[in-house]
Amino acid sequence: MKSIGHILALLFFSVITLQAQVNNTEIKNLSSDTLGQQTFLSAKKKTLNNNFDSLSKPKFKPDPMKVVWMGTIIPGYGQIMNRSYWKVPIVYAGFLGFAYLINRNSRSYESYKQAYKDISDTNDKTNSYLDILPKGYTLDTYPEGKSGFEKNLSSYFEQSRRNRDLSIILAVAYYGITLIEAYVDAQLFDFDISTDLSMRIRPNLINTNSGINKTLGLQLSLNLK
Repeated sequence: MKSIGHILALLFFSVITLQAQVNNTEIKNLSSDTLGQQTFLSAKKKTLNNNFDSLSKPKFKPDPMKVVWMGTIIPGYGQIMNRSYWKVPIVYAGFLGFAYLINRNSRSYESYKQAYKDISDTNDKTNSYLDILPKGYTLDTYPEGKSGFEKNLSSYFEQSRRNRDLSIILAVAYYGITLIEAYVDAQLFDFDISTDLSMRIRPNLINTNSGINKTLGLQLSLNLK
């Protein structure tokens, strides 16, 4: 009888232990499923938020015509509208350079113009040309005298006028280039420049002019994907 009681007690404890293990396994499985569902929901929520943000915040794209008009009114503003801020100092450096050239050539032009007018008239009091005479020279010691200096002043006057006009033309052309650059940059703002570019060089048989014989050459293959 004691042996039977021991056996029944052992079976009882075995059943309880097995039931506890089953319950623990179910709890672990349930926890694992719950964690997986939470992870999936979190990822799904993040994806939905990203999609919502992309819809609520439209992609920036500058208006090319507006960029040109604003760049015409305010030099360099087209580059600012394109968010190419690093180009603005370059634009203004170019304008400052041309402004310096125009000012320098204009001053030379006015100086030579006045000197040529003074040396051409008969009034001895109008002698601004003396300030332009090279050091160590007078009208008498200058090559060919007064007529030679007058001839050179006429040449300097015409040359300074051409330089001034050329500086103005180049400045206007540079202004136009800045507008064209801003317009093209706006047009290609969202242009996708893919880095998936492959180039292969491999041997190949090339047909000759006769079409019968072939010669060995190299083939260059450029693939855009």
